[in-house]
Amino acid sequence: MSAALIAGSVWVIVASLTAMLPMRRQMLPGLALLLSALVVLIWIGISHGWLWATLGLLAFLSMFRRPLSYLWRKALS
Repeated sequence: MSAALIAGSVWVIVASLTAMLPMRRQMLPGLALLLSALVVLIWIGISHGWLWATLGLLAFLSMFRRPLSYLWRKALS
């Protein structure tokens, strides 16, 4: 397994553990995960191609749908 996929797997595990935290303690790790996801997805895309990066992006959007919709609404208002 490549380093990019290992980083992606670690990201998923950390995101799952962060989701188990109480809501008020999720903010800082969630923001770090939100920012680091872009780096990991680009790394996966460079290493394995756009198909795998797209699948990773869809998984990311599924996990962060509520925070992203909040940020989207905040940006539009």
